[in-house]
Amino acid sequence: MLNTVSRQLSVLFVAGMGVAGLSLSAASQADTTMDATAEHCAPAAYAMALRYQQQSAEVAALQRQSYALATRQLEQLLAARDSSKPAAIMTDLDETVIDNSALLVRDLKACHDFTGWDTWKAWEREGTPSLIPGAKDFLEYAASKDVAIYYVSDRYEENKDATLATLSALDLPEVDDEHVRLLGPSKSVRRQSIAEDHDIVMQLGDSLHDFSDAFSSKEQDQQKSLVEEQAAHFGKDWIMLPNASYGSWSKASLTSWDKPFTQ
Repeated sequence: MLNTVSRQLSVLFVAGMGVAGLSLSAASQADTTMDATAEHCAPAAYAMALRYQQQSAEVAALQRQSYALATRQLEQLLAARDSSKPAAIMTDLDETVIDNSALLVRDLKACHDFTGWDTWKAWEREGTPSLIPGAKDFLEYAASKDVAIYYVSDRYEENKDATLATLSALDLPEVDDEHVRLLGPSKSVRRQSIAEDHDIVMQLGDSLHDFSDAFSSKEQDQQKSLVEEQAAHFGKDWIMLPNASYGSWSKASLTSWDKPFTQ
């Protein structure tokens, strides 16, 4: 998700993302460092979420499940559509198609809060994200069905050449200046631009903002209500990918059991 909400926060805050493909030995070293600094490093609070996002087989399973669902749904949506416009899908990049978690871990090891995105530009230029499991197979399937693929991300436009090179190195289909649309106009504006000439049959993302601007700048309860209102889209033409690393929910209050603690 590097979504517009996160990019707006980048004007106010500080941080980034990491070197993908972290080895298990490096991950173990990171765990040791994070454990050792937990008492005096506030960003160490993110360690559990990063372990889940980067290392858990459960997240890999959810990612594959999301793309398996997307493939089945795309087949059905293409068979049912009656638009004269060519079909297209619109997908986010970060934590949807590509995994940037290793730079998040790098920042965490340095006790640097990654929720402000100040290290993100360097990552765009020099980082090596890996693919989200299932993403490439799905995108290649879409391309085989003559579906236009639009990568709509809030990565920085000034680093577009670097992002194009990164996506090309990952051998993703339809990677060119036209099909990769980065930060500048809002995602809503970019979505409308694509829809002028295409029938957008599916959207994919890891943030609600990737699907509709209606979710932007809303409190958590409002977002939950909107999810309920838009429930028919999820799993049909809106495919959500899991991201426990960052999001508009990261500062939300928690609800606890009101019984006093006992052992």
